Amino acid sequence: MLRKILQPFYTAYVLITFSVSVLATFPFFVIISLGNNTAARKAIYTIIRVWAQVWLWVIGMPLKKIGKPPSTGRYVVVANHVSYLDTLVIFPALPSYFRALGKKEISKIPVIGFIYKQLVIMVDRSSTRSRARSIRLLWRVLRREGNIIIFPEGTFNESPNPLKEFYDGAFRLAINTKTCILPIVFPDTMNRWHYSAWWKLWPGTNRVIYLSPIETSGLTLENLAELKQNVYSLMEKEIVKYRVPPLKRKGLHTY
Repeated sequence: MLRKILQPFYTAYVLITFSVSVLATFPFFVIISLGNNTAARKAIYTIIRVWAQVWLWVIGMPLKKIGKPPSTGRYVVVANHVSYLDTLVIFPALPSYFRALGKKEISKIPVIGFIYKQLVIMVDRSSTRSRARSIRLLWRVLRREGNIIIFPEGTFNESPNPLKEFYDGAFRLAINTKTCILPIVFPDTMNRWHYSAWWKLWPGTNRVIYLSPIETSGLTLENLAELKQNVYSLMEKEIVKYRVPPLKRKGLHTY
């Protein structure tokens, strides 16, 4: 009952602080993006990382790190996907520059879409040509720029299971480029911002769980299914271990 009364006010607070802070920093993104190179993208990444860390604290959703953060190196980072918040929490969660694979449709959103296009390698899953182009760009980023982050479930996990079935793309990329896979898990973001509605926001800690990097040197595409299942099992185990059940916690209904 208390949550139903307070949630609209909290949601308004989150939206106002988000809008004001994004609009205040947007001119800097526009100016920096004129460089259209790796240095410009890294500068934008740094601004977003600092902004996300501060903003999450301001709205009462601070990040808590569990496990050993990744050391210096190149990784294909894979994470579960259960909330809109995942795409923001990932910035303070990863200490090194990365680019993400994301849906092309997001780029059409005013202001947010412009920022999105600076760091995200966009893919239209319905287009074979778009998928092939995104793979080429991912290869180039790993060779020349930094890490890659992919949500291997492809979209929100709306099932009762800890994870949806994984696509092959992240694991194929890791094997072909001989790049370590770094699995990470977000067990709380669904309870902070539920995927079913934009207004289902509620404060609390966002934990990120770092799993050990998985070597791919010596693997071939014949090992793809085994590698994918291994990563799936490790992430599923951590989600079950850390996730707060969507029942009743501290007398407040969660989703």
